[in-house]
Amino acid sequence: MPRVQLPAVTPKHKAWNKGRIIGQKRPLLPKQVWAIRARLELAGYLRDLALFNVAIDSKLRGCDLVTLAVTDLVKDNRVRERVSVIQSKTKKPVQFELTENTRDSVIAWARSLEMIGSRFMFPSRFHDRPHISTRQYGRLVRDWVTAIGLEPSGYGTHSMRRTKAAEIYRKTGNLRAVQLLLGHTKVDSTVRYLGVELEDALSIAERIDI
Repeated sequence: MPRVQLPAVTPKHKAWNKGRIIGQKRPLLPKQVWAIRARLELAGYLRDLALFNVAIDSKLRGCDLVTLAVTDLVKDNRVRERVSVIQSKTKKPVQFELTENTRDSVIAWARSLEMIGSRFMFPSRFHDRPHISTRQYGRLVRDWVTAIGLEPSGYGTHSMRRTKAAEIYRKTGNLRAVQLLLGHTKVDSTVRYLGVELEDALSIAERIDI
């Protein structure tokens, strides 16, 4: 399938943090997730679409995402609804579920000609590398956010990891659940990772009436 080059969206105003690396990389908003997903679908970028969707659903660190094997996600020509992998950082298992939309994009990519004979879900186009590198993944993330008009210095691979976790926390306030989904060993790590402040905690508490 020929690759379609879509025009990038140019921000109307210069971002205050343009060219600067400031603090944690922020998560994507739901509307931004859908904007990136729509552009990848329209362009016919099967690998990038599958990578983006799996990154959002899995909440994996980049080093674990790029090394996913085909057998981690696909069994008997079907994409698993629930996946368990061992994290390279903690050496502990973490589970995640793949939504129907993600499963559709994964099976479409897995059945493509580019995947013939590949052991890894996201193989490198360089013959001396079995899978894409975390650096290449970072460049893809930068391209994705730039294409929808976001300032790339504010986003990175951790934005993909934080996106669904931040949304789950925003809707439920359940730090323990987010901790398990991110595979953190301590809830303190989750608090710091999400950037939870006292004001956030008080706001959640205010909505709970006993």
